[in-house]
Amino acid sequence: MIAQASARYMRVSPAKVRQVTDLIRGKGVTTSLAILMNVNKGSTKMISKVLGSAVSNAKQKGLSEDQ
Repeated sequence: MIAQASARYMRVSPAKVRQVTDLIRGKGVTTSLAILMNVNKGSTKMISKVLGSAVSNAKQKGLSEDQ
């Protein structure tokens, strides 16, 4: 089972978002949130919001936070 989340109509360029998502891709939730807290980019707020939504969706499906 996969839990996913997406954001649409974000007013930031995809290249800027890709810089931040490349930093957290493949890492755990707690590590990703720690990285997002320390990165000084404007898109980190939006990405952390989407990450929180994905964690919430996983909990609704019965998965743990790390899965």
